[in-house]
Amino acid sequence: MKDAFQRLAFFISDVVGTHRAFLVALGAVVVWAATGPLFGFSDSWQLVVNTGTTVVTFLMVFLIQATQNRETRALHLKIDELIRAQRRARNIFADLEHATEQELTELEAEFRKVRARATAREQAKQAGGAAGSPR
Repeated sequence: MKDAFQRLAFFISDVVGTHRAFLVALGAVVVWAATGPLFGFSDSWQLVVNTGTTVVTFLMVFLIQATQNRETRALHLKIDELIRAQRRARNIFADLEHATEQELTELEAEFRKVRARATAREQAKQAGGAAGSPR
């Protein structure tokens, strides 16, 4: 059952993530709007689209979440493998999704400093190259 749900979730995710699916949805809205005068913009006419969009939205939330969960897990595994393969990499990064907010904040501050040093080096390099270049 779980495998069938996963296959269905990925199939639907692939289908509804295309421009064709958008065009079909747009076409359905246009047809619905065009039939408004035919049905006198009645409550039943409005109920059709309200019910349809509510049901589709409700179901899509679960399908999107299932797809996103799987893709996130796969991405974490890929990154974990890259971290594991690097000798100088710190193993703490392999399990970072379980870090506390404080630990994440500290690591962000560390990388901001690294980025600032790299930016300063790059700017100094460019300034040195510009000063020595002929005009």
